[in-house]
Amino acid sequence: MLTRLIENAYAAAAYGATGMVLMLLAFAVVDVLTPGNLRHQLWADRNRNAGILVGSNLAAVAIIVTAAIVASQGRLLEGLTYTVVYTIIGIVIMVASFLIIDLFTPGKLGELVVHPESHPAVWVHGVTHVGIALIVAAAIL
Repeated sequence: MLTRLIENAYAAAAYGATGMVLMLLAFAVVDVLTPGNLRHQLWADRNRNAGILVGSNLAAVAIIVTAAIVASQGRLLEGLTYTVVYTIIGIVIMVASFLIIDLFTPGKLGELVVHPESHPAVWVHGVTHVGIALIVAAAIL
C-alpha cells in the first residue's frame, strides 16, 4: 500500500509540474499575441478581457492535460509524453484560431483583449479555446 501511495504521489507531482509548465507556456503565448504586458493587464489594471482570455486558455490546457493523464492508463512516461505533445498541439491550434478570428473580424483581437471595457468578442474567443481543448481531448481519448 505504501509503495502504491509513493508511486501515485510521484505521478501526481510529475503531472502537476508538467501541467504547470505547459500553462506557463500557454500564458506566454497569449502574452505574445496581445499588445503590452499581459501580467500588468491582469494584476495592475484588473482587465476583465485579459482575464477571460487567459482564464479560458488555462482551462483549455488543463482539459488537454487531464485527457492525456486518463489516456495514459497509469503509464507515467507515456502519459507525460501525451501531455506535452497534445498540449502543444492544442496551443498551436489556439494560436491559429486567434489569428484566423483576428483576420476575419473587424478590429484587432489583441487590442480588444487589453481594452479596459468588456467586449463580447473576447468571450467568444475564450469559448473557442475551450472548444479546441475539448476536441483535442476527445482525440486523445
